[in-house]
Amino acid sequence: MFLPCESIVLRTAAPIEIIDITARVQERFQRIGIIQGQVTLFSPHTTAFVCLNEKEQMLQRDMLDFLHRLVPADTDFRHNRNPIDGRLNAHSHLLGLLMTASQTIPVADGALLLGGWQSIFFIELDGPRDERHLLMQVNGER
Repeated sequence: MFLPCESIVLRTAAPIEIIDITARVQERFQRIGIIQGQVTLFSPHTTAFVCLNEKEQMLQRDMLDFLHRLVPADTDFRHNRNPIDGRLNAHSHLLGLLMTASQTIPVADGALLLGGWQSIFFIELDGPRDERHLLMQVNGER
């Protein structure tokens, strides 16, 4: 059984931000009551993504430093010379080449099968933004 998509609405506060959304996803998932199946999370944005990784404060700081160093925002990118929406965000799109817009998490015995160190993160690459959406689609058996 496929259930309608739900939207998780997020507000971001920094140009590049890693937001742990595990508890929000777990809470919504529990209300649905699927026993076996899968949950797919999808970011409908070109500069914001979803990933699974370890939640550890120093590692998250390393991740932010890595992203800032990998593609510096102050580089002269062609996309920034005449931005369509006024945002100088070429670096955000380029970083996005290394990320995925969706993650699918299996479900068994009514639980998301995340690894022992895995958390679910929303990755903002072009913030701050007043409103971002992450779509959640659940399918399976109740």
